[in-house]
Amino acid sequence: MSKIYKNASTALEGLLFDGMTIMSGGFGLCGIPEHCIRALADSGVKNLTWIANNCGVDDFGSGILLHTHQIKKMVSSYVGENKTFEKQFLSGELEVEFNPQGTLAERIRAGGAGIPAFYTKTGVGTVIAEGKETKEFDGQAYVMEKALKADLAIVKAWKGDFEGNLIYRKTARNFNPMMASAGKITIAEVEELVEPGELEIEMIHTPGIFVQRIFKGTNFEKRIEFATTREA
Repeated sequence: MSKIYKNASTALEGLLFDGMTIMSGGFGLCGIPEHCIRALADSGVKNLTWIANNCGVDDFGSGILLHTHQIKKMVSSYVGENKTFEKQFLSGELEVEFNPQGTLAERIRAGGAGIPAFYTKTGVGTVIAEGKETKEFDGQAYVMEKALKADLAIVKAWKGDFEGNLIYRKTARNFNPMMASAGKITIAEVEELVEPGELEIEMIHTPGIFVQRIFKGTNFEKRIEFATTREA
């Protein structure tokens, strides 16, 4: 069965339901599946649990779904650039589960690796550890963190082939690889889509076994949060 789809909307067909959990790759606005996010906004699916490093900005990235009130709960590590997030959180409309960034990454990786939980020193003695199991190893306290998995993972890659093998470019290789392995279904949007065998085997970051659907995106915006230039 072909994994290739025409665009984000067709790739999402038959997968969406209210109340589902979705992982979205990227770091800040780098390496985000921007076409899938827009298609999710157009779909009207709601009450989402959204697992992402951040919530984008007000008019781009995950922020689009906040603006349309489709996200019920955010599981993330950084949300500082989004005023819509702040307003919904303070009003009680949006539930938030904050994670130290390394803990978030490891929870997702563990989910993809079939590891149900792990212990970490990060957060011990803070509000992060409240209500969680703690245990001593070699005389030091650790807090147990549970793995994260999702009904759907949406990721962005630089190159992909018809079998779903993916290569990420530079810093876009952030949360994308681990999320690709932690979703029941994974959709990849890529800048280049090539025939099997055209990707160098040793350069592949995500094997195609983790990707069920793939499409080639066009007109990626690739925004950055702050444009920084030097004086002339």
